[in-house]
Amino acid sequence: MTSVPVDLLPHLRRARDVADRNYAEPLDLAGLARAAGVSKYHFLRCFAAEYGETPMQYVTRRRIERATDLLRATNLTVTEVSILVGYSALGSFTRRFTELVGVSPSEYQRTQAGARIPGCYVFMLGLSSAIPAKPDEALAPYGRRTNDPEEQQ
Repeated sequence: MTSVPVDLLPHLRRARDVADRNYAEPLDLAGLARAAGVSKYHFLRCFAAEYGETPMQYVTRRRIERATDLLRATNLTVTEVSILVGYSALGSFTRRFTELVGVSPSEYQRTQAGARIPGCYVFMLGLSSAIPAKPDEALAPYGRRTNDPEEQQ
């Protein structure tokens, strides 16, 4: 097992934080290594030595953890969940989910009891970060639009 230099640990944590925040987006080894500020091969060795799994295994595990939360708590379909957690192919998602959880995503969802959050709320909350703090900021390139006749003058 490789010993990780102490001064590299904050850099590895930064890359892990990037993976945690952006798990649903396309992530690759080179991008995570850039976040850590080291070469991708050095990053791969040090990350695996420190956390016990490769960076991409970590991203996969985080995606599947999030998928189990969504399947348990929402009424989203398996396809919707797979897309929300960053998979572009349903087959890949199902295979990884089954490997890590032990049952297929649909079987997992069927076995979970309890009230479910409607999917429309999940999509609204997921898109909330794209809504500007001030509504007029979204229209800035096009000029301010309003239905108030007094403001249109």
